[in-house]
Amino acid sequence: MSDAIIAESIMISGHSGDTIEVYSARPLEPGKQVGGVVVIHHMPGYDAGTKEIARRFAVHGYNAVLPNLYWREAPGASPEDAAALARAAGGVPDQRLVGDVAGAAAFLRGLSTSNGKVGVIGYCSGGRQSFLAAVSLPLDAAVDCYGAFIVGAPPGGSPLKVGPIVDKAPDLSCPLLGLFGADDQYPSPSHVAELEAALKAAGKTYEFHSYEGAGHAFFSVHRPAYRPAAAVDGWEKIFTFFGKYLA
Repeated sequence: MSDAIIAESIMISGHSGDTIEVYSARPLEPGKQVGGVVVIHHMPGYDAGTKEIARRFAVHGYNAVLPNLYWREAPGASPEDAAALARAAGGVPDQRLVGDVAGAAAFLRGLSTSNGKVGVIGYCSGGRQSFLAAVSLPLDAAVDCYGAFIVGAPPGGSPLKVGPIVDKAPDLSCPLLGLFGADDQYPSPSHVAELEAALKAAGKTYEFHSYEGAGHAFFSVHRPAYRPAAAVDGWEKIFTFFGKYLA
């Protein structure tokens, strides 16, 4: 398999027909039909690290799209400034998130190299949003990387205006992979257990893994929270999971 890719910032139609910026990364293998992945960035925003994740999926043979969820608040701003503005506004509204992911999924399905299958993956706040997308849209696979507030609510004083969505587990449209840190607080092991119980009760297909010695953001290579062993194993599980459901 060639690892040649094309990666670029483009504009697509998101929620309510709004034009938003996305980062697109696609393999250059003419004539091959491949699955698509919508990458949902973490709370720090549409940054270099998350763009690298999109390129990683392209190198592994997937069409990937990373929507800039903060585009409306701060078009063209630095990831740090855009994230601060979005956080001060209470975070991304759930309905808008679903609309933007729907637009990204439609873009992926419309590519000439698409096999028609689309999955979603998100980190931190994006993990919750990945689950939200999967209970709101017809998708083929979803990955939740330590998504906070699927269960439970933000602590007092937090500017985020989000609530628990675990009650939506019966609406899950696709298999779910969950990757968590055993030392995390949001989500804590008890939050993960509650989500697992809801999925089990609803008869959903899911696969959860928790890593000892890892807390929140253990995939983030440029942050002190990075845990190489957990991240390497997590990436192996992600590619195995998407290989099963998006190939």
